[in-house]
Amino acid sequence: MIKVMYPGSFDPITIGHVDLIERSSKMFDEVIVALMVNDEKNYLFDVDKRKHLIEEAVQHLNNVKVVIGNGLTVEFAEKMHCTVLVRGIRAVMDYEAELQQATANRTLNPELETLFLVASPKYSFVSSSIARTVAQYGGNLSQFVPKNVEVALVEHFSKGVKES
Repeated sequence: MIKVMYPGSFDPITIGHVDLIERSSKMFDEVIVALMVNDEKNYLFDVDKRKHLIEEAVQHLNNVKVVIGNGLTVEFAEKMHCTVLVRGIRAVMDYEAELQQATANRTLNPELETLFLVASPKYSFVSSSIARTVAQYGGNLSQFVPKNVEVALVEHFSKGVKES
């Protein structure tokens, strides 16, 4: 059985993330979506809200589990018995950053592989930060996030909250 981990902050989860999770779920026995917490980052949604939004967005996938993790991704992957990390690549600048991270991870744990999945062309422009900006200014979110996330973003920004 091959279990893979797709780590990220998912603030919020986008349709591009969901696409990668769906594709991974077809290739592997189990996909662990690891909602990694970094206390030095400021998040739009708290960890429990993000976990709930991810679970709703992937509820149609029987072999996907959402967990909250912290610390080094390689150590958390080992704890979860994952041998492969899945990472999405949208553009060259993603590749450079992801390659650097994958190399560091491989140095820390030579048994952990990183699998790069190229974003589907229709999602190659989608990011959490773009979704937050579109939501902040009341734009159409349907091409960026799942419906449940759209509702949460509209609710959040309707309270007059602006990103810092």
